Amino acid sequence: MAQPTPIRRDDPAHNLLRTGLELAKTGVPVLPLRQGKVPFGNCRTCTGRPPACGGRPNMKAPGTCQCPAVCHAWAAATTDPIVITSPAWAPAWRQAVAVAYHPGGAGLTVVDLDNAAAVAWARQTLPVTRTVPTTRGEHWIYRGTMPSANQVRPGVDIKSRMAYARWLGPGNGTMTNLPSTVRALLGKEETTPARGAVVSSSPARAEWDRTVATGCRHTERYIRTGLQRGLDMVRSHTESGAGSQAFGVARFLTAQHTECPGPCGLDVIAGQIIAAAVSVGVPEAYAERAVTNGLNGLGAAT
Repeated sequence: MAQPTPIRRDDPAHNLLRTGLELAKTGVPVLPLRQGKVPFGNCRTCTGRPPACGGRPNMKAPGTCQCPAVCHAWAAATTDPIVITSPAWAPAWRQAVAVAYHPGGAGLTVVDLDNAAAVAWARQTLPVTRTVPTTRGEHWIYRGTMPSANQVRPGVDIKSRMAYARWLGPGNGTMTNLPSTVRALLGKEETTPARGAVVSSSPARAEWDRTVATGCRHTERYIRTGLQRGLDMVRSHTESGAGSQAFGVARFLTAQHTECPGPCGLDVIAGQIIAAAVSVGVPEAYAERAVTNGLNGLGAAT
């Protein structure tokens, strides 16, 4: 099979590529974004269940991805000019509408303020730092990294270790260190405490059965198999990452029911996912927020 032709200087995509290379020179990992300002989807090799690889060196997954393409969203971001200008990335640059970067890979955290109310809150609450105007609000950029999370409060997302942010220019102001007020937005950092009993304020949660899914178009075996696999994936993250995994499982399972007339018992499924995350040490409030975001399709990334 013929290799894609590298991008020429007279190609319209060259300006985006040049921006990416300039950022990479400063130590900022970059990747192209497609229409909709979202990452390109995985190639056929990297797609599948279970995935053929684990993501890139930054992903918490089975192994390192050897694919040369722009796969795994934020984890594909790189500072390597050979990769950025490679024939494998050229088709993505030709279709790109913007450049993104991985804040965590650059040692940064972006507080994404999505509307005027969120900006007003930040100006009253957070330490002054470098700011970048966005379409609807602002990015406040701090030195230091932390877990990524969506909707930590109305109109506020945290983009850092496992997320991407759109490059909108260098911004204004002096960048300052990541403050405790931003870290506190997550309540507690998603970590697994020493083994032992996990305290939960919730009573025992109901388990899914057919009686709560009278409008589901799937078979009971299909639901139970998918749910069990998802719960096993959450419980396997005994060191860290269980909250992010719970978000992903909730988002995936919810997507399977978009064409069902309902009800499908998704609230019960959500309860089981939350319980699985709590069982390996995720704070309950964090688990509930992650699963709720997954059910509502609010993520990127986490």
